[in-house]
Parts: sequence; structure tokens; C-alpha cells
Amino acid sequence: MESSSARSGGGTRREATRQKLYEAAVTLIAEQGFSATTVDEIAERAGVAKGTVYYNFASKSVLFEELLRHGVGLLTASLKEAAERTALAGGGKVDALDAMIRAGLVFIDRYPAFTQLYVAELWRTNRAWQSTLMVVRQEAVSVVEQVLREGVAAGEFSDEIDVQLTAAALVGMVLVAALDWKSFQPERSLDDVHAALSRLLQGRVSGRV
Repeated sequence: MESSSARSGGGTRREATRQKLYEAAVTLIAEQGFSATTVDEIAERAGVAKGTVYYNFASKSVLFEELLRHGVGLLTASLKEAAERTALAGGGKVDALDAMIRAGLVFIDRYPAFTQLYVAELWRTNRAWQSTLMVVRQEAVSVVEQVLREGVAAGEFSDEIDVQLTAAALVGMVLVAALDWKSFQPERSLDDVHAALSRLLQGRVSGRV
């Protein structure tokens, strides 16, 4: 899971190491679960010494908590970028939501293991990082909420729309539909899945048929 600095080639050595650890952790935890995954395995998969893990993260739990922050942060950034790009192109709020749906699908297509972990953790209530997860989740949903509020203010959407619930429903729709796609319908293209979700958006949120 690449950060912007890593993608631009300007990342520090520590950032590159943390990237390796994120990749190793998300893969292992997706394969065998959090409890069954050891720090030794994460270090081995990342190709670093065990001490390097503890140099960057105080514990396995802290590593996983930071992994959640990092991954959801990337998703949030991609959603914002999609909305801003649409606005610059002169598109409306429905177009912005549609672009965000596609951005979400692109993210999930690129990081399916992280998405699987993220969705699974949303249903758990006994984790040390639960409060952190709720915060980063809200950051992602808030991006969608903002577009919906602007759409209501501009008259594109009905003022009867429940902004918070609609935003959560749109994010949830993308997550669940994408996981179903990757798990049970992998033969379908991203364009095909996006088109199906786009039709739902047009009919339910914008009121178009």
C-alpha cells in the first residue's frame, strides 16, 4: 500500500520500511487472522529483522492500528481527489458521487486484502483500536457527506435526504459490492461493476430512472 511520498520516489528509508511491514501484515492477517499472525512472521515476510518491527511500531497491535489509519487514509484521499477532479471538470454532485464510487472500486481492486480486513474489523467491538477505526471510518464517510450536503444546497438532491445515513449507505454499498465481486464474480470487469453501481446511484440518490 503506497503512500504519496513513496510513489513520488521521495520517501525516506523509514517510510519504505513501514510500507514493507504494512504489506506483510495485511497479507498475513488476511490469510490467517490477527491472533494467529506473529511479529516474527511479519518480519520474515517483510524481509527485515524482528527488531525492525519494534523500532517502527511498539507492538503488533500498534502496527495494525497504524495499518488501518494508513489504508483508510489512502481511500479517503482517493475519494476527495475524485470529487475535486469532477468539480474542476464542471460536473455536478451526482457526477462527483459517481466518480467517488469508481475511485472506491479502484482502491478495492488494488488493495483487496486490506479491504477485507477493514470490513471484518468494522464488525468487531473488542479490539484495542476500535476507537481509531471509528475515527478513520468517519473521515472517509465525511467526504461523501460533504458532497451530499453541497448537492442538497444546490438543489440537485432532495432536502429530505438523510445525509449521514445516505453517505454511510453509499460507502457500504461500494465495499460490500466490491468484496462480492472479488470473491464470487472475479470474471466481471471494474467497468462492469461500476456501471451497475452507477445505475443504482442514478436511480436512488439523484431520482433519475
